[in-house]
Amino acid sequence: MSDMIKPILRHAMISAFAALLSVSASGTGQAANQTKLRLGMMVTLSGSSSVLGTQTRDGFQLALNQLGGKLGGREVELFLVDDELKPDIAVQRLQGLLARDQVELVVGPIFSNILQAIHKPVLESGRILISPNAGPSVYAGAQCSPYFSVVSYQNDQAHEVMGRYAEGKAYRRIAVIMPNYQAGKDAVAGFRRAFKGEISDEIYVPMTQLDFSAELARISAGKPDAVFTFMPGGMGVALVKQYAQAGLSSRIPFLSTFTFDEATLPAQQEAALGLTGSTSWSPSLGNPTNKAFVAAYEAAYHSVPSAYAMQGYDTAMLIHSALQQTSGDTQDRDRLARAIRKADFTSLRGHFRFNSNGYPIQDFYQVKAIKRADGKFQTEIVDKILTDYGDTYAKDCRAVLQQ
Repeated sequence: MSDMIKPILRHAMISAFAALLSVSASGTGQAANQTKLRLGMMVTLSGSSSVLGTQTRDGFQLALNQLGGKLGGREVELFLVDDELKPDIAVQRLQGLLARDQVELVVGPIFSNILQAIHKPVLESGRILISPNAGPSVYAGAQCSPYFSVVSYQNDQAHEVMGRYAEGKAYRRIAVIMPNYQAGKDAVAGFRRAFKGEISDEIYVPMTQLDFSAELARISAGKPDAVFTFMPGGMGVALVKQYAQAGLSSRIPFLSTFTFDEATLPAQQEAALGLTGSTSWSPSLGNPTNKAFVAAYEAAYHSVPSAYAMQGYDTAMLIHSALQQTSGDTQDRDRLARAIRKADFTSLRGHFRFNSNGYPIQDFYQVKAIKRADGKFQTEIVDKILTDYGDTYAKDCRAVLQQ
């Protein structure tokens, strides 16, 4: 755990005076500002994908530090838990956040299978859930909720970018290789939406797989025009390295989303150079707010921030803006949900707003991996592919709050 997040001290007793004060002012902005905001965060902090959760946590913490440890005027007590990328562990630790720690908001997780495990119990508990990263299609349409918002993207969107890119390059046969869970299936759906050619091979692998030799041999034998993949975290590190080692980089164009980024490039390094990807953000975005963020993150953590760090930062700023509107009050759930959906903050992406389903409307880019003059690796924007783009599922969302 980062030194910037100290172990949480829980008090066994609360003085009668403090309890009386809390009850007497319950639901008011005044009471909210007299108590710490108990905020639960669930991210993946162990295993081969821990770097994704670590960057999300650190981005959130950077924003919190810049705000003096407060969100919307309330000092924050952050309860951080590791879901270990295991749905059953996630549910157990969520119960601790809800029942024992009495958190008022829940932020997380990174992976869509974990989100599907915690989504219902969080909302049924009366809390609001804000996802800094996971954005599965299942909650974007008919199963949307006004109490659930996603800061990152709807899973399909970034994959549509690569579908459009492939279509523009006149590729006709594409092999796809994906992790076998909801986000992997969303990736194929998004790609297919924009790519009109043939999916010549469709390969799904377990989320724990790190040896892709058999799959790469199969892809090589099939001789597709290109390969498209989404492999986050440690899976992406392994796939990119093995793709280069197999000599495929020069033979079969590699198109991907979230397979190489600032979280994985320190391990992939030269093996990722020349590969094509898509994203909603890059450290190379030139707006002043983003430049300041990148500089502050690198100074604080001695690494290049990834989109996961950006999303953690934006999540903190989103909550801060919402609590400013409610004077720190979290008791009125509908009021807080409306304040969150206003997204009254300056995103590091520049243009950002929520669609009616609580998923972002934003721009998307084609990116490439580069090696900087200082020897570090990062993504760099090549072209803007989608502008002010909302997902296709929002039209089916009917669960919206009245203003």
